[in-house]
Amino acid sequence: MFFRRKTVPIEAPSPAAAADEVSPLARLRSRIDEAQLPHHVTEAALRELEKMEKTDPAVAEYSVGHNYIDFILSLPWNVSSQCKLELARAQSILDTRHYGLNQVKQRILEFLAAKTLCGKARQNILIVDDEEIARANMEHVLKKDGYNCRGAENGVEALRILAEDDIDLIITDLKMDQMDGLELLHQVNRVSPEIPVMMITGFATVTSAVEALRKGAAHYLGKPVNLDELRRTVKEVLEKKLFVEMGRGPTLCFTGPPGTGKTSVGRAIAEALQRQFVRISLAGLRDEAELRGHRRTYVGALPGRIIAELKKIGVNNPVFMLDEIDKIGQDFRGDPASVLLEVLDPEQNVRFTDHYLDIPFDLSRVMFIATANDLSRIPAPLLDRMERIEFAGYTDREKQQIAQQFIVPRQLKAAGLPRTSIQFTPEAISRVITDYTRESGLRNLEREVADICRKIALLCLKADSHEQEVEIDGEMITRLLGPRKYFRDAAEGGAQVGIATGLVWAETGGEIISVETATMPGGGKLILTGSIGEVLQESAQAVLSFIRSRTREFNIRDDFFQDTDIHIHFPSGAIPKDGPSAGITIFAALLSLLTGRPARRDVALTGEMTLSGRILPVSGIREKVLAARRAGVRVVLLPRTNREAVEALAADVVEGIRITLIGTAAEAVDLVLESKAYILPL
Repeated sequence: MFFRRKTVPIEAPSPAAAADEVSPLARLRSRIDEAQLPHHVTEAALRELEKMEKTDPAVAEYSVGHNYIDFILSLPWNVSSQCKLELARAQSILDTRHYGLNQVKQRILEFLAAKTLCGKARQNILIVDDEEIARANMEHVLKKDGYNCRGAENGVEALRILAEDDIDLIITDLKMDQMDGLELLHQVNRVSPEIPVMMITGFATVTSAVEALRKGAAHYLGKPVNLDELRRTVKEVLEKKLFVEMGRGPTLCFTGPPGTGKTSVGRAIAEALQRQFVRISLAGLRDEAELRGHRRTYVGALPGRIIAELKKIGVNNPVFMLDEIDKIGQDFRGDPASVLLEVLDPEQNVRFTDHYLDIPFDLSRVMFIATANDLSRIPAPLLDRMERIEFAGYTDREKQQIAQQFIVPRQLKAAGLPRTSIQFTPEAISRVITDYTRESGLRNLEREVADICRKIALLCLKADSHEQEVEIDGEMITRLLGPRKYFRDAAEGGAQVGIATGLVWAETGGEIISVETATMPGGGKLILTGSIGEVLQESAQAVLSFIRSRTREFNIRDDFFQDTDIHIHFPSGAIPKDGPSAGITIFAALLSLLTGRPARRDVALTGEMTLSGRILPVSGIREKVLAARRAGVRVVLLPRTNREAVEALAADVVEGIRITLIGTAAEAVDLVLESKAYILPL
C-alpha cells in the first residue's frame, strides 16, 4: 500500500519577521554606522561591540556593554540648537520678564551685541597652492562671495601669514614643495586647532582622504576643483565654525541675596538666545561621582549629572545653570568643586571626560551660569574661572512695581480669583512690604501675597460671590495678615548710651545690627559675645586699643581699664557674625558707654577701622543702604574711600537718607553721639 505525502508550500518570511531575526548586535552595529558620530566615538563604540560579540549574553558584562553603547548613541554629539541672535527681541524678553536689574540686563545685551557683530564680520580665507592659476581662480570665486582671501605658494609661507593675520579657514593643496599639505595640517592643529583646514589635491585616493580626515581635516576635495562645490563646501565649513564660536559663551556667576531673580534671569537668557535651559542644584553635593560619573566596573554604574542632563535635553549647546554653587560640600568621597574647575574652564571643557562615558565630550558650546549667595565659600581657583554679575536687593519702589505687575496677577490666578475683580491698592502693597517682610529679595513678599489671595478665596466661597469686586487697602491687610511682624527699630527707638546701630552684609543681603556695651567692676577683661568670628574679635580689640591710646582726646580716665571689665554683645547670638565692617560701629558704642553720651539710633555706621583710627572701604554699599531704609535709618555714615560706590547709587536707593562720608573715627563722634552726657564718664 502506498501513501501520498501531502506537500505544504513554504511561505517566504515577511520583511517584519526578517527584521526580527536580525541579532541585537547587528542592530547596534547598524545604529553606529548610521549615527555619524565623531571618529574617536565610533572607534570606542566598535571596540565595545567587539567585546560584546565575544561575551555570553547571560553574563552581566554583556548588558553593561549594551547599555554603554546605547548611551553613546543617545548623546547629542552633533545636535545643536539653531540660535538666532536678535538684539531687539532679547531686550524685549528681558524687559517683560523682569523689572529693574538694569546692570544685569546691560551685561547680557553686551554679550549678545558682541556675538552679533562677530557673526557679521567678514571672514578671512588662506589659499595655499603651488599653482598660481588654481590659486587665482579660487580667490576670484571666493571674493565674489564676500570673503577676504590671501594666497601662499607652500606651507612655510602659509605659516608665516598665519602668524601675522587672523585666518578663519585654510584651503591647501596636498603635494607642495618645502612643506606639503599634511605637514601644514599638523602644524595648524598644533598652533591654532580652532582653524578648519580643507584639503584639495589632484592625487585624490581613498587612503589619502582617510589619512587627511583622521589628522583633523575639515573636508577633502579632488582636482580639478568644481568651483560650485568649493563655494558650497566653504560656506558649510565657515558657517559651522561661526556657529561653534557664537555658541561659546562666558561662564557667568550670578551672585546676590535669595529671591532676587537669579534663576529666572537664567531662563530668560535661554529664551532670548533660543536655547534649551537646564538647571541642576549643587546644594549639599558631596560626591564627586555625581558630576563626573562612576566607572563602568559594576552593573549599577551611572553617568554624571552633566552628561546625563545633556542626554535628556538632546542638544549640546543649552544654557546650563549650576544653582547654589557656593553650597557644595567636601568629604572623603572627593571634592566636587575640583570637577567644576574642568567643566567651567574653556581651555579644558573641550575634552571633558565623564568616568562612565570614558570618551572626551565637548562642553565648549554650553553656556554655563552659576548662582551663589556668598562668594567667600567658593574656592578661589573656581571663582577665578567665572565672570561675576551682582544681583542687588530691590528697593521698596521696585518691589511695589514687581508686585503689581507680576506677583499679584500670578497669585490671583493660583487662587482662582479673577484679576478684574480683585484690586490691590498701592497702600496695601506698601503695607505688606514694610510691615510684613524685611528682605532684599521677593520670596517673603510673594508668600504674604499668596496668603492674602487664599484668604480672599475662602471669603468669596463662603459669601458665594466669585465675581464681586473687592478692593484691598491697608486696613484690610492688617485684618487678613494680623499684627505686623516687623518694626522700624532705628526710627522708633530713642538715643541710648552704649548702643550703636551698624550695617553689615550677609547672605540674605544687607542687615541692621545693634552693638551693645556694658561695664562692670573687674580686672580689665574684654568680653565678646554673640557668635562672632575671629575678624570681628580682632576689630573689637583694635577699637579698644585705639580708645585707650586717645583717652585725653575723648575725656576718659586714663586707667579706666585697670579695674573695669568691658562686655561687648551682638544680639541674635544664634546667627554667626564675622567681618571687618563693624569696627566703626563698635567704636561708636564703646565711646558712647565710656563718655556717657547717648548714641543716636537713627544713625547707622559701616566701615573697617584701623588701629590708628582710619576708616577703610567696605563692600555691599547698596545692600547696606537698602537695609538702612528698611529699618527707618535717617543718616548713614560710610567710608570716604567708598565715594564712587555711593555716587553710583540710584536716586530711589538713597531717597529719604542722608549719606555722610568719613575718613577717620574722630569724624564720626559728633555725628553719632549727642552732645549732652547723661551719666558721668568713668
